Amino acid sequence: MAESKARHRVEKLRELINYHRHLYHVEDRQEISEQALDSLKKELYDLEKQYPELVTADSPTQRVAGKVAEGFKKVVHKVPQWSFNDAFSDEEMHEFDERIKRMLKQKGISKTPTYSCELKIDGLKVILEYEKGLLIRAATRGDGNVGEDVTANVRTIESVPLKLTKSVDIIAEGEVYISKRQFEVINKEQRDKEEQEYANPRNLAAGTLRQLDPSVVAERKLSMFVYDIAQYTKVKDGVHPNNQIRELELLSKLGFKVNRHYAHFDKMNDVLHYWQQWQKKKDKENYWIDGVVVKVNEVELQEVLGYTGKAPRFAIALKFPAEQVTTVVEDIVLQVGRTGVLTPVAHLRPVLVAGSTVSRATLHNEDEIKRLDVRIGDTVILQKSGDIIPDIVKVLKELRPRDSKPYKWPMIVEACGAEGEIERIEGQAAWRCKNRNSFDQLVRRIEYFASKKCFDIDGFGLKVTEQLVRAELIQSFDDVFTLQKGDLLELEGFAELSAENLLKAIDSAREITLPRFLTALSMPQVGEETAIDLTKHFNTLESLQSASIEDLQEVEGVGGVVAQEIVHYFANLEHKKMLNRLLKYIKIKQFTTAIKDSKLADKTVVITGTLDTLSRDEAKALVRKHGGKVASSVSKNTDLVLAGESAGSKLDKAKGLGVKVINEQEFLNLLE
Repeated sequence: MAESKARHRVEKLRELINYHRHLYHVEDRQEISEQALDSLKKELYDLEKQYPELVTADSPTQRVAGKVAEGFKKVVHKVPQWSFNDAFSDEEMHEFDERIKRMLKQKGISKTPTYSCELKIDGLKVILEYEKGLLIRAATRGDGNVGEDVTANVRTIESVPLKLTKSVDIIAEGEVYISKRQFEVINKEQRDKEEQEYANPRNLAAGTLRQLDPSVVAERKLSMFVYDIAQYTKVKDGVHPNNQIRELELLSKLGFKVNRHYAHFDKMNDVLHYWQQWQKKKDKENYWIDGVVVKVNEVELQEVLGYTGKAPRFAIALKFPAEQVTTVVEDIVLQVGRTGVLTPVAHLRPVLVAGSTVSRATLHNEDEIKRLDVRIGDTVILQKSGDIIPDIVKVLKELRPRDSKPYKWPMIVEACGAEGEIERIEGQAAWRCKNRNSFDQLVRRIEYFASKKCFDIDGFGLKVTEQLVRAELIQSFDDVFTLQKGDLLELEGFAELSAENLLKAIDSAREITLPRFLTALSMPQVGEETAIDLTKHFNTLESLQSASIEDLQEVEGVGGVVAQEIVHYFANLEHKKMLNRLLKYIKIKQFTTAIKDSKLADKTVVITGTLDTLSRDEAKALVRKHGGKVASSVSKNTDLVLAGESAGSKLDKAKGLGVKVINEQEFLNLLE
């Protein structure tokens, strides 16, 4: 960046930062997240570092800041360990409140629940077991049933009592964490040794607790807050507390370190006010807080409400707003899909958000670009909350370049072919290429045709597909099965063995079920689930090809638009010729019907997140095999959500709608 542009950018950044600092510190309100504001400050700091002559005494960077920015044996838990469902908004919490009251009413209980609130510490859950007041075991949560024995390490944590004030048998649960001050001390030591600093305090705490040498754990000075009683033996001078607040009071009396900021409220609006207040206060504490845990306070009501497969119904984790950062839109590029639909993608200045570096964000369609008024050169707030794809949530127009111009949707797109003409799909916000046979579209269709969910040809990826199409060795689906070794040896990167391996993979893919075959054709509006529904109804390709629009609309989930697209596809003369050629090389085999009497029969399942042992396609295949249907989005008609690691908005929506959520192990148990 030239110095003149940098000077202008610095001035604008200072104005905006000072405006938001005033809102937050003086008026006690905010228009953007603290994380987004921190991102702006970081950019200003970097620019002033690059151009020291631009630094002034009144710059926000000159203000004194107060913020501090295997070898274990397994333990079977005596009490199963649960995780909490999450909420992110006022609306979701009011739904939680209504759901609790509705469930109690259905069970004939008229008592109105009240709520306890506790800060959700960002650390690692640990279960402490005491016999006659003495610590005998400490274990990690693990999978909820089996954890790791970390007793020797936990004994080095000063805040964990080795002996309680009363001789009781108790299993207590809490969070091991590293304080902000200690985190900084450790990172300073790393800097002094010219070694890489630790970026994540939670991971540092978890990694420390799994050190094989307890002396290392002792040196790092971990801490622990205890917040729950999983099991308790009554003694002569005490009884099991009848609500969560009294549990916390008892834990404190027994000698545990309990976070003092818990509270008790009668109404959900008061719970939300507590949550909102702690969004502002959380950074003032000497530990990281990522939300508020809300529980039905009365133990008798907790027992009535019980648990789902993975979480208590009587409690929820109300998380703080999603992580947000600022970055700059460097370009807006239209990406052409296999069906010719155009997707605008923002190319961003790379930025770290939610633990990963992001340089792309989808802008969805023309209407979304207009709604945001996003332009090339704009500074934007980028948000990522569990989802793989981040979202641009706001444009900071105060930082917009002076020569900025609104993004103009083109009418000619080079990737659409020779003429490059595009058209808006009737009744939709999407545009597509008029020419459906451009190089880019053909490459994506062939790549998808050979992909795992279709013909599953190993080694037939994007790079190979581009080479084959560019060399005009493939111009249609059937050409895949006519390739010879000599064709492949002409291509860069192919030798005798690699060519033979690809041809073997092609040969082994000559048998395919009808649903996978239909999916491979890239018919508009026909995805995996629709292909299965069509197969169940028509049984054969011949029957489907001769079906009318009225016949197709008899299939569940197939409306007029989908039916029309299917009829048009099979009526197209070029498609007929291609199918006739293709069917000479392949065989459509019998589609395996679902297992009878399965617990998934006729259930609609949504899969989200990363599973431990199954791929997404393997999980989908199991659902279908057991008579279920896989849906891509959560709705009131969803029966189950299978959630893995980093499950995002689909999981959030499921919780809001009260849809049952299961993990991978529960899913596999269900199939048994």
